[in-house]
Amino acid sequence: MLTYLANPARFMAFSAWAAPIFLVAALVLLAIGVPWGLFYSPADYQQGETVRIMYLHVPSAWWSMGIYAFMGAASFVGLVWRHALADVAARAAAPIGATFAAVCLITGSLWGAPTWGTWWEWDGRLTSMLALFIIYLGYIALWSAIEDEEKAARLAAILCLVGLVNLPIIKFSVDWWSTLHQPASIMRAGGSSIHPSMMGPLFTMAGGFLCLFAALLMMNMRAAVFRRRVEAARLRGTEA
Repeated sequence: MLTYLANPARFMAFSAWAAPIFLVAALVLLAIGVPWGLFYSPADYQQGETVRIMYLHVPSAWWSMGIYAFMGAASFVGLVWRHALADVAARAAAPIGATFAAVCLITGSLWGAPTWGTWWEWDGRLTSMLALFIIYLGYIALWSAIEDEEKAARLAAILCLVGLVNLPIIKFSVDWWSTLHQPASIMRAGGSSIHPSMMGPLFTMAGGFLCLFAALLMMNMRAAVFRRRVEAARLRGTEA
């Protein structure tokens, strides 16, 4: 499938109908997940109503890391095989991942104030997530700062691959260091510690975030391909 979509013409044909489908799926899942999480799921016996922030915080945290892993894979393909569409995919994903990381940090801070008594703590999980957000911004800034797109793609890909080392740090920070942030409660040995009544809205929101990412990614990539076609046509017109 990925090999088939590596052709720009086939990708444009596929994304023309796939992007709207993913967007509708995202809107449906979020329309179900938001009221389910905010109004119909139970309050936590310790955290009370503040637990509802989890339905935004956890999916945004998951997919900010997942999107960065996607960018790492695309950057590797672009760097090794010099495939232009891979560079376009990595660049198109970056602002979406940065937004998810920002949502994760903001909602985490809003949750931390009433729960921990502080808006921020320089512990392993929070600091490594902030580092991920900064890496996203650095990646976006690097693309914008270099006019030569081939050179920008190569340097941005190297930065992205180096930044991958931060993903396991985020994941295992709560195991490696003593932190305010609680340890893993879903993906852990022995099964989830979250009540089953909370899993439905949580995974519905996570599915909505994933579909939203897929839709926005394809829209951003299509815009980039159209822009390159316009620039190429303008150059041909100038030469003629």
